[in-house]
Amino acid sequence: MRLGFVGAGRIGRPMVQRLVAAGHEVRVLARTDAAAAALTEDGATPVRDLADVAADAEAVLVCVHTDDQVRQVGLDDGLVDALPDGALLIVHTTGHPGTVDALAERAAGRAIEVLDAPVSGGPHDIVAGRITLLVGGDDDAVTRARPVLAAYGDPILHVGPRGNGQRVKLINNAIFAANLGLLAAAVDLGAQLGVSEQSLLEALPHGSSSSRALEGVARARSVAGFAAAAGEFIGKDVAVVRQVVADLGGDLGALGAAHRTLADLLPVPEHARAMA
Repeated sequence: MRLGFVGAGRIGRPMVQRLVAAGHEVRVLARTDAAAAALTEDGATPVRDLADVAADAEAVLVCVHTDDQVRQVGLDDGLVDALPDGALLIVHTTGHPGTVDALAERAAGRAIEVLDAPVSGGPHDIVAGRITLLVGGDDDAVTRARPVLAAYGDPILHVGPRGNGQRVKLINNAIFAANLGLLAAAVDLGAQLGVSEQSLLEALPHGSSSSRALEGVARARSVAGFAAAAGEFIGKDVAVVRQVVADLGGDLGALGAAHRTLADLLPVPEHARAMA
């Protein structure tokens, strides 16, 4: 397929590489000469503006860092306006479900389908072709998108209408952050009982309390060390889920209590402390 891509960074560039390897024609926004040279080496076609990314594309994928950047690229900078009628717009960035609705509203009447497809996993999973994709959107649009997403996604989970990909991903990340908060509390409990953090992290991954969060913490050798490395991403996504829940008049309940433990005990970035 003829594809456009915005956001070829830590997560996006291995996606581009796998799309090229799968035989797709990929034009990628490159703002610097160094980025253009790297993308050319990958087999993609670097371009300097969004109009060229979108020109004649059957699908355009967006994998920028924040929800605000999705709005900037899609609405303020005119990506949606530049899309051909009938194209797919696939948003991999984790953010507010209302953002993909705003993109769809901007594209109304032009048969453009907007899908939200946030990822769960890291660059190594993309390189291996096994990143989890949580996709929200119309059934037919998801079917059209699968040959593109299959270049790096497995499993590709269609979780309902547009916006549900973001909702499921935000719940996933709220649970992940809560698990880290519980682990911080567990380390404190261990200290009270005379058990070192090192001993806990050597033993717990082999027990029934194991989780993805615990595996990551054990590799980092401390809860604080893992949170320091991942705090930016955790804080960003938990801030979004808190906003979405507040917008809908909901409550995080026990998850919120675990988030407060994480924010109080660990050296996460200042904006992440807003989750307390």
